[in-house]
Amino acid sequence: MDNREKSIPEQLVDLMLEKDAFSHWLGIERISDQEGANTIRMKVRADMLNGFGIIHGGVSFSLADSALAFAANSYGIQCLSVENAIHYHQKAVEGDVLTATSREVHCSRKIAVYAVEIKNQNNELIATFKGTVYRTNREWNVQKK
Repeated sequence: MDNREKSIPEQLVDLMLEKDAFSHWLGIERISDQEGANTIRMKVRADMLNGFGIIHGGVSFSLADSALAFAANSYGIQCLSVENAIHYHQKAVEGDVLTATSREVHCSRKIAVYAVEIKNQNNELIATFKGTVYRTNREWNVQKK
C-alpha cells in the first residue's frame, strides 16, 4: 500500500472519480495526475465498438474528455467544459490500449484551454482533442499542504 501523502491533483481525481460511474465503465487507469496535465489509459472492449467493428467515436471522445476534466480541475477550482472538438486520425479496435494525455495550452482566471492526444499501444496517434473550460469561483474541498 502506498502511504505517501497524495498531491492535490491526485486528491481531486479521487474526488471526481468517486461518483463517476461512466469513467469506471470505461475502465480508466490513472497514469499521472499533475497540475494542468493528466494521463489516463483504457483498453478497448467489444462493448465499445460500433457497427464497423471499431471504437465508437463517443467512447474515444469520453476518454479525452475525462483527461481534460482531470487536468482542468487539478488546481482545486471547479471547471466545466464549454466547448470541445475531436479529430480522429485512425481507428482503434478491440484489444487496443489507448492512452490520453492532456496538457494545458492556456489558463486565465475564467477560461482555460487543453490539448489531449490519444495514442495506442504502438504510440500511434488515434485522435487529437481540444477542450475549453470555464473556471468557476467554486473550490474543491481538498487538503492543501
